[in-house]
Amino acid sequence: MIKIMKYGEVSAEEIFARGKTSFDVADIVADIIENVKQNGDKALFEYCEKFDKAKLSSLEVSAEEIDEAFKTVEPRFIEILEKAAENIREFHKKQVRNSFIINEQDGIVTGQKVTPIEKVGLYVPGGTAAYPSTVLMDSIPAKIAGCNEICITTPPSSDGKVNPVILAAAKIAGVDRIFKIGGAQAVAALSYGTETVPKVDKIVGPGNAFVAEAKRQVFGRVSIDMIAGPSEILVIADSKSDPRFVAADLLSQAEHDKMASAVLVTDSMELANKVSKEIEKQLKELPREEIARTSIDNNGKIIVADDIADVIAVSNEIAPEHLELCVDNPFDYLDKIKNAGSIFMGRYCPEALGDYFAGPNHTLPTSGTARFSSPLSVDDFVKKSQYTYYTKEALSKVAEDVAFFAEKEGLSAHAKSATVRFIDEAK
Repeated sequence: MIKIMKYGEVSAEEIFARGKTSFDVADIVADIIENVKQNGDKALFEYCEKFDKAKLSSLEVSAEEIDEAFKTVEPRFIEILEKAAENIREFHKKQVRNSFIINEQDGIVTGQKVTPIEKVGLYVPGGTAAYPSTVLMDSIPAKIAGCNEICITTPPSSDGKVNPVILAAAKIAGVDRIFKIGGAQAVAALSYGTETVPKVDKIVGPGNAFVAEAKRQVFGRVSIDMIAGPSEILVIADSKSDPRFVAADLLSQAEHDKMASAVLVTDSMELANKVSKEIEKQLKELPREEIARTSIDNNGKIIVADDIADVIAVSNEIAPEHLELCVDNPFDYLDKIKNAGSIFMGRYCPEALGDYFAGPNHTLPTSGTARFSSPLSVDDFVKKSQYTYYTKEALSKVAEDVAFFAEKEGLSAHAKSATVRFIDEAK
């Protein structure tokens, strides 16, 4: 049963507590990374047999396997994938940054150039569910950014095959290479490279505790998008909200995994009670009832505040991954939302729209990191270099200023590097 608590009557620690998001796997992951680093493909084959129960003849998915998988996916789903891909492309095209140049002063040019990251690796989870949506969300922005090589790693099933819908989505998105590798070993392979898997420059995508820890450990050798925790949803709903809608939206995240978090914040105790009853009713209808029930019982909560201002304050403090504004005129409140990964506006905008179809990215900051980080975007797949050009005349006008500044920091060699170019002229 989901917990109901009154804001102001229970401790802030209880209101804002998050469920345990992971367990300590650092040593296990470190061993896996070192093994892959030292033994390459051999280690990957062994881990695949151990963890995925699959004895592979090849780590890479062949073009024939992709074409065969594409044919097995029902045409209607292919059509939906293509529609979703187009929505994602249109949204992310707006994020493209341009290089710029400033040459407003004689003899001085400064600027910034935007360059795609050369090689990126996308981790696509497997296990209890297949996520073709993650393929689209992670690879399309990379494609728009202009990355030269886009690789996917995803765990195979016990028959050694990758789920056909994953391969279909990869083909639609234009992924270059796909590897049958999951877990921390996939992150290690992408970070160090093996005989088969190329070393990449950046790794993105969600995963379990082992994947998250592996990304943490390889950060610095490669770039990563974020350390993603369990999925979260926070629904802001008023007394006019339909409890069936709210319960269904909370359960849409609770069914992800047992550590997922579903929170309702409302100014109506009546709605809180109705949603609690509706959750119990809908739970019994879910194929993934056990997972969703564990999530609701352990990490779910309904917080009742006195008014909408307090409701929004609670939401901003929690900084959820997904935020639904189930109110009339949601745009009236948009500027008041300071911390959220992705915001879903109005009573007919379930978070599932964002997971699959609408266009904005679904790889989002979790565990309160929306206070300082952003959804995955085209920006994640480019880097910026700045440049400066001064003529001799332009430098001569500021050399003494540069030198004076450098001397204030006690760096006389810095100072001399600006003035040495004019010593002969001063004689």
